[in-house]
Amino acid sequence: MTTVAAGPAAPRLRADASRNRARILTAAREAFVEHGADVPFDEIARRAGVGNATMYRNFADRRELVHQVTISVLSRVLGHATAAMAEEADGFQALCRFAHAAADERIGALCPMISDHVDLADPELDRARAELVEGVTELVRRGQLGGRIRTDIGAGDFVFALSQLTRPLPGTACLDHDQYAHRHLQLFLDGLQAPARSPLPGRAATLEDLRRS
Repeated sequence: MTTVAAGPAAPRLRADASRNRARILTAAREAFVEHGADVPFDEIARRAGVGNATMYRNFADRRELVHQVTISVLSRVLGHATAAMAEEADGFQALCRFAHAAADERIGALCPMISDHVDLADPELDRARAELVEGVTELVRRGQLGGRIRTDIGAGDFVFALSQLTRPLPGTACLDHDQYAHRHLQLFLDGLQAPARSPLPGRAATLEDLRRS
C-alpha cells in the first residue's frame, strides 16, 4: 500500500496560525480603542472568532498582547507613510493620504494606552518608533521642499495635531468619531499648505521635542 506523505499539511497549519494571530491583533486593537487596555481576553477572543486557548497560545499575558498591538499599529502606519511617498508625486497629497490612513489605524485613540501599558525602552518598540519618526519627518520635508507645505512647521507639529484630532472625546463612542476626525483632520491639513495665511507663534516642533515633553 502506498503511503501518502503528510508534509503539505504543515504549511496550511502555519497559515491558519498566522491568520488567527492577525485576527487577534485586529480585534484587540479595536477593543482597546473602545474599552481601554484592560478589556477582558474573553471579549477579544470573541471578536477575533477564536477560542481562549488560541488567545493564550499566541499571547501569554496582557502585557505581551498590548506590546504586539503597538508594534503592529506602528508597522502599519509606517507602511502607509512609505506607500504615500512612493505613490504620490505631490508632497501635500502624500501627507494628506498618510494622515487619513493613520487616523483609520486609530493611532490617536491608542496613544494613551501605549504610554501607560508598554515599556517605552523596549528595543523592538524603539526601532519601530524610530523608523516611523524617520518616515513622518521625510513626508513633511518632501512637502516643504516641493513648496506645498509651509516651512514654519515641523514634524512634531504635524504628529501632535494628528494625535489630538484623532483622539475621541471622553464619553463618546470611539468608532462613531471617525467621520468627525477625518473632517477636522482635513481642515488642519489645509492649514499646512503654503503660502501661510498667518504667522505661527513660537517655533516649529520636532518629534524629539514631543518625546522629551
